Parts: sequence; structure tokens; C-alpha cells
Amino acid sequence: QMSTDPEDDYVPWIQQFCESFGHDYFVQVAQDFIEDDFNLTGLSLQVPYYREALYTILDYQVDTAEQGGSSQGDSRGKRADLPNKVVLSHSAELLYGLIHARYIILKPGLTAMATKFERSEFGICPRYHCDGMHLIPVGATDIPGQETVRLYCPCCNDIYLPLSLRYLNIDGAFFGTTFPGLLVKMFPEIEHQCKIRIKRVNPENIGIKLFGFRVNERSATGPRMRWLRQFPQTEDEKREFEECELAVPAGSELDDSDGDRTMASDN
Repeated sequence: QMSTDPEDDYVPWIQQFCESFGHDYFVQVAQDFIEDDFNLTGLSLQVPYYREALYTILDYQVDTAEQGGSSQGDSRGKRADLPNKVVLSHSAELLYGLIHARYIILKPGLTAMATKFERSEFGICPRYHCDGMHLIPVGATDIPGQETVRLYCPCCNDIYLPLSLRYLNIDGAFFGTTFPGLLVKMFPEIEHQCKIRIKRVNPENIGIKLFGFRVNERSATGPRMRWLRQFPQTEDEKREFEECELAVPAGSELDDSDGDRTMASDN
């Protein structure tokens, strides 16, 4: 016989959030971690309606502007500063994301994320020579609202956008800039797999070929975008780079002054 108790069908807020569409990258943060005020230091300044959002995450009853009144038996009557449901939901998601970024750089969070990494839940690197290396979510900044989540490949050290549009609305600050480096250092097997893939690459086989012959790198039809990775090597190249980096070409000021002088004489 099936139970009709509504408590049996109740799903905690954290579980609902992590199982929502497009939230596959998240892990469930332990409730005791959230209940420790030390772990939440400074977040009250970044999240509107911080206390109400925290109560929502912890599955406490929270009054909204639609309901009016006050929670926990407060008899002061209807409050004018209550958030509506949309604002409260947004604040709770923002707060949980920032807590998540702190949780995944600790051992329990790193272990949970490593399990997802091992299952390739974050995707694989599109580069051929990375040989399907698993990707790691990363943020371009730790400040929320700046950039969406990116995916970092520990083999080629490059960063990619998620392939699916479902992940393009996830804030990169919910994973932070520190997490990928800690994950690689805590699990040396990741770095070992990268070294194996790098050793497989034969430099002689890399590059554009015509009829089996490699195109010279200095050719006009050589590898595109290679000049973006070129740096001055000789002293002459370094001197030329320093002179031309942000300098105005010699003689341009004289030309301008001569032009102005000519115009003045005509007038």
C-alpha cells in the first residue's frame, strides 16, 4: 500500500536545485556546511534577502510578499520588506551557487566533483590530440554576474564554452577560479593522464600538409593564427617590439603640425 503522507513525497530544496534542467554540473552541498556561519562569511553582502534565501535553502518556512505576515510566529503583522517569490528564488539560487563555489574546494566537495569528472559529466575536450580528456568547470572570475561557466582542459590548458545551451545561463562564479587547479593537484592521476596524452603527440605529424609535404611555417599559407603565439626572440626583434608596441610612428606629429601650419597660412 502506497503512503499518502505528504512528507514522504517531499524533496529538499538542494536536491530539487541540483536535479533541475541544466544544473548537472552542481553537487549537493552538505547541510551542516551551510549551517556553519563561518563558511558563509561575507555572503550576506552579495545576496539580497540573504536570511530569507538561507532559510529557503535549508527548507525552513519563509513568508513572501504574496503571503504577507511573518514566519516563526512573529505577531508584528504584515511586513513591507518581504521578497516576492521570484526574487526569493533568484536570491536562493545565487546564495547556493556562491556556497557551492566554497564547498567544492574542500575535500568532500572535491571528491564529489571528481566523481562527476571521472564519469565525464562535464564533457570532453574537442581537440584531437587531447584524446577525449575530460573537462572541468571553471569560472573566469569569482565575482557573480560577470561571466558564465567555462570548461577547462587540463591537457591542453585551454578553456571552452559548453556545447549545450542549457549551461550558458550558469554563473561561472558558482565554480570559481581555484577549483580546477585544486582538483588536478588533489588527484595526481589527472596529471598523469595528461602526460600520457602529451607523449603520444609526434611534432612531425602536426601541421598543414600538401601531397604529404609539410607547409613551411613562414609561408603565407602556413598555419593560421600562429603569429598570435609568436614572441620576439632576438635582440633586434625585442627592440622593434618595444618601439612599436604603443608608440606613434616617427614623423606623424611633424606631418600633422605641417598640415596645421599650411591651413593657418591659407586662412
